[in-house]
Amino acid sequence: MSETAAAGLRLAPDALTRPFEPSQFTFTTTDDLEPFLGVLGQERAVEALQFGVAMPRAGYNVYVMGEPGTGRFSFAKRYLKAEGKRMATPSDWVYVNNFDEPREPRVLELPPGTAHEFISDINGLIDNLLATFPAVFEHPSFQQKKSAIDRAFNQRYDRALDVIEKLALEKGIALYRDSSNIAFTPMKDGKSMDETEFAQLPDAERERYHSDISALEVQLNEELASLPQWKRESSNQLRQLNDETITQALQPLLAPLSEKYAENAGVEGYLQAVQVNLLKTVVEQLVDENRPEAQSRQLLEEQYSPSLVVGHQMNGGAPVVYEPHPTYDNLFGRIEYSTDQGALYTSYRQLRPGALHRANGGFLILEAEKMLGEPFVWEALKRSLQSRQLKMESPLAELGRLATVTLTPEVIPLQLKVIIIGSRQLYYTLQDLDSDFQEMFRVLVDFDEDIPLAEDSLEQFAQLLKTRTSEEGMAPLTAAAVARLATYSARLAEHQGRLSARIGDLFQLVSEADFIRQLAKEAVTDVGHIERALKAKATRTGRVSARILDDILAGVILIDTEGAAIGKCNGLTVLEVGDSAFGMPARISATVYPGGSGIVDIEREVNLGQPIHSKGVMILTGYLGSRYAQEFPLEISASIALEQSYGYVDGDSASLGEVCTLISALSRTPLKQCFAITGSINQFGEVQAVGGVNEKIEGFFRLCEARGLTGEQGVIVPFANVTTLMLDERVLEAVRQERFHIYAVRHVDQALALLVGEAVGEADEEGRFPKGSVNARVVQRLRDIAEMGMEEDDKGGPASQALEDAAVASGQKPVSL
Repeated sequence: MSETAAAGLRLAPDALTRPFEPSQFTFTTTDDLEPFLGVLGQERAVEALQFGVAMPRAGYNVYVMGEPGTGRFSFAKRYLKAEGKRMATPSDWVYVNNFDEPREPRVLELPPGTAHEFISDINGLIDNLLATFPAVFEHPSFQQKKSAIDRAFNQRYDRALDVIEKLALEKGIALYRDSSNIAFTPMKDGKSMDETEFAQLPDAERERYHSDISALEVQLNEELASLPQWKRESSNQLRQLNDETITQALQPLLAPLSEKYAENAGVEGYLQAVQVNLLKTVVEQLVDENRPEAQSRQLLEEQYSPSLVVGHQMNGGAPVVYEPHPTYDNLFGRIEYSTDQGALYTSYRQLRPGALHRANGGFLILEAEKMLGEPFVWEALKRSLQSRQLKMESPLAELGRLATVTLTPEVIPLQLKVIIIGSRQLYYTLQDLDSDFQEMFRVLVDFDEDIPLAEDSLEQFAQLLKTRTSEEGMAPLTAAAVARLATYSARLAEHQGRLSARIGDLFQLVSEADFIRQLAKEAVTDVGHIERALKAKATRTGRVSARILDDILAGVILIDTEGAAIGKCNGLTVLEVGDSAFGMPARISATVYPGGSGIVDIEREVNLGQPIHSKGVMILTGYLGSRYAQEFPLEISASIALEQSYGYVDGDSASLGEVCTLISALSRTPLKQCFAITGSINQFGEVQAVGGVNEKIEGFFRLCEARGLTGEQGVIVPFANVTTLMLDERVLEAVRQERFHIYAVRHVDQALALLVGEAVGEADEEGRFPKGSVNARVVQRLRDIAEMGMEEDDKGGPASQALEDAAVASGQKPVSL
């Protein structure tokens, strides 16, 4: 290829990058700028989030899609908080005891900001109960009424005994009574006889006493037959007296609460239930003077004090809750248990709310990967969103693994929007595998990975840096530092007309540069600090790339950067190790020989070639056939390999180098080893863009620089990649001095001409190449190989063809006879 033709493909230094200059900015340092509170270059995502938040209908929950570091989480959270402040504050909720069925606690809805006040009012009621009881039973009025009831009973009892005692005295028998027994004793001379005196009486007299005593006992039973009824009546009167006394004592305690919460039917009903239950509780728990007050207080609190579910500030707006650890309990709440002599028990006061309770009436932010990794959560979340009810239960109960009494709290109406933040792959996976997902998450907020450079993009970029440095307490940035950061961002985007949306990586660099500034004790962060931070990061993550470069220089890995060789060329690869990516040359080799195996991809044969790489190699067959084998069958055996590659190989960016190597082997034309090549081809030989082109060029440049730049070395890249070039300053300087070159090609022939050093020949109208050209030699070689194959077939004759057909049918190779 002539020098003039090569110069036409050579890229000028200005085309290899898009530098951003300090003169493009109107400020000296970022302190001169206003903060930027939006999200840079994500108008589509912003509009989608605004729509999803404003849409009131069910099912319009939001999935925020994009790569980490694009600002998706911080912007979503900031926007939701701003929207939440303008929305109404949701209701407060508390759980209270269900006295009729303690296993089913009731829930009370309260106006926003009043839950704590209501709990305080109930605790005040408990204080008043302890102060009122049992003191009210010691009041003289109560004692008099109680004594009257006891006296009435005793009088009826005494009258009945007086009748029997009078009859007994008439018969000489005394009646004795104590607290529990009544007995009859014979009398003589007005005195009771003991057993000895009674035994000395005549038999007839003793018999008379026995007979009289038996008759008196019968009469006594008849007189006291109504005694149980008297006791019931007395007990009922005493119970009624207690109820009236308790009711009168409770009236001044409950009346203020009833009046205060008269408009809340749920609270009013609860206070009435408390009053009814207290009639029993007071007598059972507050009359015992031996029970300590602390124990009495605990008993009352366990029965009457509400359990807070969620309490908001009065004018706090709608809540925005982010749950970083979305387990089932953390989202839906849990029922806790206590032990008593080895037995588990629980109550409404051991209900613990979750993030859904706190977010009810507002917004809940979840990370998709974390949420889907927790058992039971996704299905339970879908049930709650579909039913619009928040039910607190143990997932183990559904599996039958909870062998104890549990609670069934009353459900709470659920009204909130769920914002899930996750990756693209996960979004499309959920769409494919879960039919409910599309119905419940109808709003997609898609954060782009790149930001087009508009008129105001650079200014907003600088404002964003101002916001970040101010929030983090870092020093301001100079205009030169911002320009260098913009260049770095374009490098991350791999495009001269775009900035990277990976704001996280940019902020990480700013933080490291600010640290270097602190060590230097300087007031502002300048471009020198940015450069040192970039160099330091490259050093930290550069062990593997440095080791590979050392191996190439030592000859362990075979890469030539001068001379020429048949069937060999330098391809370019990108290796990703952790958070670093670097380019390294790799030798591509090809061998050709007669046969019918076709083009064999050694990487695929040993299961190291991934599908895209294998596709690129298979396209070579289509290109060779359409380009060179129009008049005869393509009957060759060729092997292509990426030498000294011991891991998985993916991507089709080596296919341009592979086709050049294959043509070199076919035409027996040496290729210059001072070039490295990258690019993908289609079946028409057109060169297509590839990724990681900057790292690839810089990787080969480092090798050439280490061996010494000769002025002939360079890299061949697709013309479609010109807009993606953002090369390092060291490469640019070498290109300016014409010690290193970058060539951009559109077709295989252009790349081949550079590698060969001469024009490879263009086909005429009949499809024939100039005699002696590289392409003509390829056609001739393919023709020779095809004719050799036909001669072999002719030697075999019909019998051989029959044997071959039989072998094909049986799946075996034919046997040569």
